[in-house]
Amino acid sequence: MLHCKPLHPLFAAEVVGVDLRQVHEPAALAAIRHAMDRYAVLVFRNQPFSDDEQVAFATRFDGRLHAQTSLSALGANRFGNEALTDISSVRANGELAELADRRRLSILSNRLWHTDASFVDPAGRYSLLSGRVVPEVRADTEFADMRSAWDALDEADKQRFQSLRVFHSIVHSRQTIGFDFSPEEAARLPGAVHPLVRTIPASGRRSLYLASHASHIIDWPIPEGRLQLLDLIEHATQPQFVYRHIWQPNDLVIWDNRATMHRGRPFDDTRYRRELRRTTTLDIGT
Repeated sequence: MLHCKPLHPLFAAEVVGVDLRQVHEPAALAAIRHAMDRYAVLVFRNQPFSDDEQVAFATRFDGRLHAQTSLSALGANRFGNEALTDISSVRANGELAELADRRRLSILSNRLWHTDASFVDPAGRYSLLSGRVVPEVRADTEFADMRSAWDALDEADKQRFQSLRVFHSIVHSRQTIGFDFSPEEAARLPGAVHPLVRTIPASGRRSLYLASHASHIIDWPIPEGRLQLLDLIEHATQPQFVYRHIWQPNDLVIWDNRATMHRGRPFDDTRYRRELRRTTTLDIGT
């Protein structure tokens, strides 16, 4: 049985006394997934993963991994594995990225509220983010509980939104901060359509599914749809729905992309080294 310490009144918990590198038994993996259904964000301290160990655990935990990332469209992955996403302030040679570094400018969009891999089909399910090098200044990550945001809507809005579909595009989200992919890069990232409201199969809870990759509502005029999406993001990120994670070295944070949004908070990434590794599983089956 997992020992979970709640970190927020609505969601998010710290799991105590588990070394995920040693978790192999189906029952133990199922217990973590059950806790994910309850909390949507789980924090595991003192998890000194290697790259191979992180990929292996993510595969054990939930199967197929997402590899069609925006960074893969920009060029070579320094780890040699597109399923391992480099969320770092350093270049391939290990030196701090310069202000105008193109890869750095793309990663800046992680400061927008987003949900990982909503721009592919099947979309992302769980993300696992490992804090390998944590700077001496705060570089927090915020999470928003989209299930509670759905629950707080009035019934008229729930009826209006529940059958809508939304086009998700990482090209769109990057453009909102002024970053443009080349035509060849954009062609590798065509986008995908998903429901605005999702039901989490194991718990039966309903959840808003949007964030910065959400470009427009299908069959709505684009300006009207974008305004509605912005209103919903504002609603879903009220303080009562948000947990702020303060990173410690070797933290491993797992979150359910179907039930949460997240964003990185600003820090001086041209001065302080931070290295995070992310693996994201795809929402295949139940």
